[in-house]
Amino acid sequence: MTSLPCKIDDLPTPCLLLRRSRLVSNCQKMATRMSEKGVNLRPHLKTAKSIDVAKIATAGHSGAITVSTLAELEYFAEHGVKDILYAVGIVPQKLPRVAKVVQSGTQVICIADGMSQFAALNAKAEELAFNLDLLIEVDVGGLRGGLSEANEILDLAKSISDASHLSFLGIMTHAGHSYGGADIAEVRAIAEQERAGLVSIVEHLSGNSIACQIVSGGSTPTATHGESFEGLTEMRPGVYTFQDLDQFGLKSCALDDIVVSVLASVVGYNPRVGRILTDAGGLALSKDLAAKKFLSNTGYGWVADTDGSLSEGSLFVADVHQEHGLLAAPEGNLDPDSYPVGSLVTILPNHICMTAAAFDGYYVVEDDGQVTEFWPRVNGW
Repeated sequence: MTSLPCKIDDLPTPCLLLRRSRLVSNCQKMATRMSEKGVNLRPHLKTAKSIDVAKIATAGHSGAITVSTLAELEYFAEHGVKDILYAVGIVPQKLPRVAKVVQSGTQVICIADGMSQFAALNAKAEELAFNLDLLIEVDVGGLRGGLSEANEILDLAKSISDASHLSFLGIMTHAGHSYGGADIAEVRAIAEQERAGLVSIVEHLSGNSIACQIVSGGSTPTATHGESFEGLTEMRPGVYTFQDLDQFGLKSCALDDIVVSVLASVVGYNPRVGRILTDAGGLALSKDLAAKKFLSNTGYGWVADTDGSLSEGSLFVADVHQEHGLLAAPEGNLDPDSYPVGSLVTILPNHICMTAAAFDGYYVVEDDGQVTEFWPRVNGW
């Protein structure tokens, strides 16, 4: 581990840089927006996987968070978080780990989306002597998981409510199709589809004497661009904490809002293909090409200066191998002398959730360029 504080030039590569003031700004903006809209913010920490980020992201709200792995659930509970939604369908064989967290004093809410689940879950919860809180996942158009028929949801809600060791708390959805919105108007339409879809289910359940304590929506684009959240109790955006080129392409952020980048070293130049080589390849950047839907010449990320800024005609990562990234110029006019071997570049990622997964933590960079801290993150499942 590099001794801190230090300069960016002293860090090992590839590594993740996190610009503290941008993180604080992003979190404050979303917290303010959700407060003004009258809903609680339950940030999804699957992007950051860091208690240091969680403390900033939950400031001013209830402290509740969302996770996507049991490793995250255990980690955040161990670090004092008391209200956690595990937003992946739960199965009975995972309940012993959930039960330990619940029995330690943390509220854990899980999700279900099928009649085939509840009986086995109830039996396992009974065996483990704990009560399992559940939300039903609703599909509002994302076509990933969840139920869409009101009567199916009603039947499942009744079955959960009648089970001896299960509690029905409400409904949730993820409007993942908002990431494909062609423009802000389309994203706003999807946000309304998300809200209205949940509210219609709440009304159907209420008309059949089933109450929803929690009505949970979630995605960074819909949280950012949605005009009304009436009828919802909370939103669960996640990538807004860090932002990335995909969100920039969706117009959910500015380039200066991107918090985390990959620091890489220039390791060579290949004149046969006109590419600069770096030590950040597919494992360091991921092979996610999401941003190309909206932006040209993105490849696997845009190349920024070490202060995190982009200049006109900035390079992009045109290709990756496992441990090599190949940089190109948008117009093909690459000047290798501008990037001598041993020089450093930072790469703005397409999809930060995927990029950050390869690293064990973040080097925290202050506005003066000093690296002051290393924030660990939890990986694995």
